[in-house]
Amino acid sequence: MKILQSFLVLLMIASTSLTAQILEPVKWKFSTEEVSNNEHNLVFTASIDKGWTVYSQFTSDDGPVPTLLTYESKDGAELVGKGVETGHKKEGLDKLFDVNVIKFLADEKFVIKQKVEVSDDSKAISGYLTFMTCNDKTCLPPTDIDFTFILKNSVTESDSTTSLVSSNSVATVPNDDQRKVSGQGKNKEVSENLSISTFTMDSSDGQESSGFLEPVKWKMDKKKLSEDEFELTYTGSIDKGWAVYSLYMEEGGPVPTTITYENAEGTELIGKAVESGNRKEGFDKMWKDEVDNVIKFKSGEDYIITQKVKITDPSKPLTGYLTFMTCNDITCLPPTDIDFDFGFGAVANSTNTSGVASGIVGMKVNADGKVDQRIATIVETYKTPLSDCGQTEGANDSSLIWLLIAGMLGGFAALLTPCVFPMIPITVSFFTKDTKRKGWMNGLIYGASIIVIYVVLGLIITITLGPEALQALSTNWIANTAFFLIFLFFAGSFFGYYELTLPSSWSTKSDRMADKGGLIGIFFMAATLALVSFSCTGPIVGSALVAAAKGGFVGPLVVMFGFSFALALPFGLFAAFPSWLNSLPRSGGWMNSVKVVLGFLEVGFAFKFLSTADLTQHWGILKYETFMFILVTVCLLIAAYLFGFISFPHDSPVKKLSIPRKTLATAFTALAIYLGFGFSVNQDTGIYNSLWLTSGFSPPVMYNMFLEKGKVDPEIKERYPSFTKCANNIDCFKDYYEGLAYAKEVNKPVFLDFTGHGCQNCRRTEDNIWVDDKVRTTLNDDVVLVSLYTDDKEKLEQTIVSVRKDTKLRNVGNKWADFQVVNFAQNSQPLYIMMTNNEKVITHPRGYEGGIKSYQEYLDCGLDYYKKK
Repeated sequence: MKILQSFLVLLMIASTSLTAQILEPVKWKFSTEEVSNNEHNLVFTASIDKGWTVYSQFTSDDGPVPTLLTYESKDGAELVGKGVETGHKKEGLDKLFDVNVIKFLADEKFVIKQKVEVSDDSKAISGYLTFMTCNDKTCLPPTDIDFTFILKNSVTESDSTTSLVSSNSVATVPNDDQRKVSGQGKNKEVSENLSISTFTMDSSDGQESSGFLEPVKWKMDKKKLSEDEFELTYTGSIDKGWAVYSLYMEEGGPVPTTITYENAEGTELIGKAVESGNRKEGFDKMWKDEVDNVIKFKSGEDYIITQKVKITDPSKPLTGYLTFMTCNDITCLPPTDIDFDFGFGAVANSTNTSGVASGIVGMKVNADGKVDQRIATIVETYKTPLSDCGQTEGANDSSLIWLLIAGMLGGFAALLTPCVFPMIPITVSFFTKDTKRKGWMNGLIYGASIIVIYVVLGLIITITLGPEALQALSTNWIANTAFFLIFLFFAGSFFGYYELTLPSSWSTKSDRMADKGGLIGIFFMAATLALVSFSCTGPIVGSALVAAAKGGFVGPLVVMFGFSFALALPFGLFAAFPSWLNSLPRSGGWMNSVKVVLGFLEVGFAFKFLSTADLTQHWGILKYETFMFILVTVCLLIAAYLFGFISFPHDSPVKKLSIPRKTLATAFTALAIYLGFGFSVNQDTGIYNSLWLTSGFSPPVMYNMFLEKGKVDPEIKERYPSFTKCANNIDCFKDYYEGLAYAKEVNKPVFLDFTGHGCQNCRRTEDNIWVDDKVRTTLNDDVVLVSLYTDDKEKLEQTIVSVRKDTKLRNVGNKWADFQVVNFAQNSQPLYIMMTNNEKVITHPRGYEGGIKSYQEYLDCGLDYYKKK
C-alpha cells in the first residue's frame, strides 16, 4: 500500500512544477583512489543543486528508488565490502513518501566509495549507476549513468596509472599533465580530454595457471590523424626475460613478427611499419647455428609497431592477424596468431553460434567505434517507395480508439462501485437546490472538473516519463513483474481484505476548499470525490494507466479522458434531468459484488503482465496452456461467486439470485467454455487455434509446452543460425543480416516484421491474419520473412554504441529497435515493410490494421512489383 501511496503522491505533487525544460539537478563525477598495490577505491561523487536530494543505497525500496551500482563487467576485480557513503545525511520520515528514508542533501557532495581488489588490471570495470532525485515538490524519474574504470596495479607510486571512461566521454587515457598523484591513497583525478583512439583490443584472457605461459600481451589501438588517415598501433607488453623478434628479421632463424591484413579493400598502407622499444641487434647464442644476426625487442620497454593507413572506403572492414614468436634464454614458444579488427566497415564473419546476439556482426562501424545501422538505400526509398502499395503512414489510430474505449469502460465500472454510486444522488441534489438552469450549469462544471483532474494526471505522467520511457515501460520485465504484483494487490483490495486510502488530510483540505463555493468550490468538490473514492477508483485508474503505456505520448491522455468522461457523464446528465434520479437502483450489496468481480478481473490482467515479463526474458514459466488455464479458472470462479458458492468479507448473504446476477454468472460460465476451445489444435498449422477474444492478450500459441514447432531445413539452419519457425510455423529469420543474405541466395524479396514479445497487435495480426492459408503460404514460400523483436532482452556479446544519440545497445531488442528508428523513423510495432534483396523499400510501411483481404492485397501488390521489375 505504501508503494502505491508513494507513486500517487509523486504524480499529484508533480503537477505543481510542470516545465518544458530538462532538469539536471544532480551531476556525477567518477574517479579512483589507490589504497594499496592491488586495492583501489572507486569514487562516485554527486554534486546536488540546492533544494534537491539523492537517496542512499540503503534506503528502503518502499518509497523512493535507492541509488544503485550495477556492475556489468568486473571479471578482473572483486568488490571488498559495501560501498561507504558520505555527505549531509538525513534519516527519518519523509512527508513526500510517508515512509522512513535515508537521503543526502545539497549543501555537501554525496560521495560513494567502493573498495575493489584487482586481480587482473588488463580488464575494465564497467556498469551504470542508477539514482533518483527529488525536491519538496517533485521527483525526476530514475536515471542511469554509465561508468568504466581501467585500474592499474602498481608496486611503487610512480608506476601507478588510472584510466577512466565517464558518462560524458567515450575514452580517456591520462598523461602526466592530466594525472595528479600525491601519496598512496590520494585521489587521482582524470581529465576528460580525448587524446587517443577509443578502440582497444586485449589479447590477454586474464587466466593464470601453472602450466600456461603468456609472456607477451598485445593491445591494438587506432589514432585518427586526419579525415581519412589513421595510425594503427600494435603494442606488445613483454614479461621480464623474454623477447620478441622484429618485422625485419631475416628468414632462417626465429620467426619474425608479421602483420597479415585479410580484409583491407578500403585501406591503403602509407609507408612501412615503424618499430620502437628495447631493441637489440647482433649475435644470439640460441640461434648461432641458424643465423648470424638477430633483431629482437627485449623486456623493459613495450614493443610498439605503428603503421599509417589511408581509409579509402570507410564501409569496408580492416581485419587480420599478427603473428609473433617469443623466447627467453632457455626456451621458445611456438608462433602465435592474434586476430585484430580496427572497427571499420562491417565484420565479415561471426563465431557466434546463436546468430542473434552476435553484437556488431554485419553492422557498419565508424572510425570512432560507434555503430551506424543506417542503410542509405533504405532511408532514401523509405521516403519514396518504389511502388504505391500500402499506406503512407505506418501508424494506425485504432489503438487510440481502443484505449479510449478501455478508459470509458473503466469509468463506467467505477460508477458502479460503493465509493462512487451513492455520491451521484447526493451531489446532484446539492446542485438542484438552486434554479434549474444554475443547477444544470453547476453539474456541467462539476463534470468538466472531474475530466480536467484526471486528464491533468495523465498529462503529468506523459511529461514526466515521455513516450520512449512509456514504450520501454510496457515491455520492461521489472516493470511488468511489478505490475503483476500490484494488480494482485489491487485484487485483494477489491475482495475486501484491506482498503486502499489516500492520506485523510488530503480530502479534508480539499473539502474545506469546496466550502468556498463558486467555480473554485465546485472544482474542489470534484477533487474531493476523486480523493474519497480512491479505494475503488485507484485500482481501475492504475490498470488503465498501465494499459496506456503502450499508447506512446498520447496514451495516458486518451485513457484518462475516457475514464473521466464516463465518470463525469452521470453527474452532468442527472443535474440537467433530475427526475432521472428516480430510475436509479438503490445502493446495496450488489455494489460490493461489482467490486469482487472487478477483483477477479484484476487477477486475470495481472497474469498478462507476468506473461510479458516471461516472454521478454525467456523464463518459460507461463506458456500458452498455463495462461489459458488461469483465464478459464478466473471465469469459473466469477461464475461460482455470482451463483453464491463463494463469498468475501464484505458480502451480504445471498438469499435469492437476481436476474442480472444469474445472467452474468451464466455469461462467465459460457466464457469459460469458449476459452476452453483455445486448446483445440489447428490441423494445418499444427498448433493451437488462437481465439479472437484472447488474441494479443494471451502468449503466442507457438509459445507452448506440448506441441512441437515444425522442423526447419537443417542445411539452412547450419549456415544461418537465426533461421527458425515463427508464428503459425512459418519459416523466418530473427537476424536482419542473415535474412538478407538468404534472400539474395534464393532471389526473393525481404518482408520485414518489426515485432515484440509484449506487442498485442503483433499477436492479433499473427493469430487472425497470418493463420489464413493464402497469407501463410505467401509469407512462407514467396518472401523471406525477417521478424525482429525490439524488446528481446537477450544480451549481446558486447555492448555497442549507436551513432543515434550515443545510445548504448546492450541486448538484441536494443539492436533492432535502433535499426528500426535510424532507417524507418518509427519505434512502434508492428511495422511491416517489403523490400528488394538489395535493400530498397518496395511498399509503404504498414502498421496494425485488421482484415485478411487488405493484408493479402498488400503482399500481392509488393510481390507483383518485385516480379515485374
